[in-house]
Formats: sequence, C-alpha cells, structure tokens
Amino acid sequence: MRPEIIRVHAVEPEPSLVNYVADRIRQGSVVGMPTDTFYGLAVDPYNLHAVERVYEIKERGRHKPLSLLIESVEQAEELAHELPDEFFLLAEKFWPGPLTIIVRAAPRLPLKVTANSGNIAVRMPDSAVALAVVRALKCPITATSANLAGAVECTTAAAVVEQMGDRVQLLVDGGTTPRTVPTTIVNLTDDGRWSLQREGAIPLAEIEDLLGDQ
Repeated sequence: MRPEIIRVHAVEPEPSLVNYVADRIRQGSVVGMPTDTFYGLAVDPYNLHAVERVYEIKERGRHKPLSLLIESVEQAEELAHELPDEFFLLAEKFWPGPLTIIVRAAPRLPLKVTANSGNIAVRMPDSAVALAVVRALKCPITATSANLAGAVECTTAAAVVEQMGDRVQLLVDGGTTPRTVPTTIVNLTDDGRWSLQREGAIPLAEIEDLLGDQ
C-alpha cells in the first residue's frame, strides 16, 4: 500500500495543506516531508507512541537520539539546558541551514527522544515546508531521515515510497530536496569544548573559523 500523498509548493507552501499536515502530526501520525537536506520523518516529540513508531519504522537502535527541527533560537532555549555562547554564534552564522547542534536537554524533554542520553540535537532548517509545519504545530518535530537504518537517504517523495511503503501514513511531496549531503553535526555538551560529530554540508573549516580549533 502507498501512504497518503499531498503535493505542496516547496517555496510557498499552501497554508491549508500546512495546517492539515500539522493536524495529522498532532493526532500522532508519522509524516514524511522534505527538509533542506533529505526527506525526514516528522512526529510530535512529546507523543511517545509516535516517537516509538519512528524507531520501529526506521529499524533504528533505541540508543540513538532523534534530532528535532525548530523554528527559532527561542524554541531551542525551551528545549535545552543552559545553552553555551558557542550555540548562539553557530545559530547566528549558519541557521537556517544544514547545521545540527547537540546540547544538553531540558529536564522536561522525554527521555525517549534523548535516548536516555540527556542530550538533544536541534536545527533550524532552510526549508519553507518544514518551518511552516513547525510554526503551525507550535511545537518542534522530529527530523530523522526518512530511510531504513543503513539505507540511502531519500531526496524525493518517490524514493521514500519505494523504500518505506506504507510505513509512513502521510507523505508531503515538496519536490526534490536541494542537497544530497547530510547536515554537519557539532556537539556542545562537553563543558565549553566543542567537537565535530559529523562533517556534512558545512565544512569543518567554516566551523573552526568561527569557534577556533577543537
């Protein structure tokens, strides 16, 4: 079976469709949608049943935390515990964009989302569709890529259908994503020291130019 598929404008997503997607997420659905890197699986991170479904769908290890898409630095401050100065430097320079930042999670965030690590990975995507959904939902959404564990990431809705079938209940088709490389991930949880967890769309040299050597 195929999931329900709706087509949205990638640059100016239709408000009625955005609200429909937000309502489905609010109801607990797992939604595939485009970001500025790959298609991702979006659920409400406070809905633990929906979060569990993401792990099941991806066949993902429960020890791996899920990253979250946010629409503002203020939203990150609500999710995190005492953001360091480096966070604000990175956010000002690279957001919205393909940079994921790992910080200490606020106590209110469900442990299932942090995989009991006490950390949370957040980013503000340069994607009109994803940002519109987060704003309509008034809540972050999960951002893990819409692919099975170990399989290639998807840059089109058709690829998501081919790989995941009806594991996703709703698929937002916003065309081909603009990048074919993942986000760069910077870890800021080591008491004032930063580390590169993954080099992706943003080169390490640009991070070092901003923050200094690791």
